[in-house]
Amino acid sequence: MKRKLGTLVLSMLIASILCLPLEASAASLKVGSKGSEVKDLQERLYMLDYYKGNITSSFGASTKSAVAAFQKGAGLKPDGVAGSITLHALHKVTVDRSDLSRMARVVNAEAGGESYKGKIAVAAVILNRAKTSGFPSTIRGVIFAPSAFSVVSNGQFWKMPTVSALDAAKDAAKRIDPTHGALYFYNPKITNSQWMKSRPVTVKIGNHVFTK
Repeated sequence: MKRKLGTLVLSMLIASILCLPLEASAASLKVGSKGSEVKDLQERLYMLDYYKGNITSSFGASTKSAVAAFQKGAGLKPDGVAGSITLHALHKVTVDRSDLSRMARVVNAEAGGESYKGKIAVAAVILNRAKTSGFPSTIRGVIFAPSAFSVVSNGQFWKMPTVSALDAAKDAAKRIDPTHGALYFYNPKITNSQWMKSRPVTVKIGNHVFTK
């Protein structure tokens, strides 16, 4: 599930992208641009396998080529300039490096022994909460909300995530969601919460039941 999923996932963005103003952002990133915004752009493109170079914070020819490739996959004009529409599309299918690391740590602690699909599912729950009213609107806020994840309070969250956990977080960031929009998950062999068990089940993956 790497670059080949790009066409399917990115095509789903077209409707929302077309609703944006067509004028380019005053903060468009292009050849010659430098700074933290370029670094973030490169990291997001790297996440999708479009950018292959070093993260330099300097917008050069390789970054332009990566932006153009992403734009082509998203059905946008492949001019290699990261304006408002391109950045909106890119942010729809990625998260920044800090949030990716946080998601991977939760996946590692909550689903370290689960299948790869099960790992993606746990990461997807985090993203689903972040876009649902009643939860914090940021990934960091969701993860560190009081009593949201026991692995944060018991310290397991701080263990270095495996490559598999990191890859699962990346795939979830691309809006792969095997939970069908779940907001919670639990292991029925461990959980005694009747409230949790009363929630509508969306899917069962491995040892986890996912619910809304």
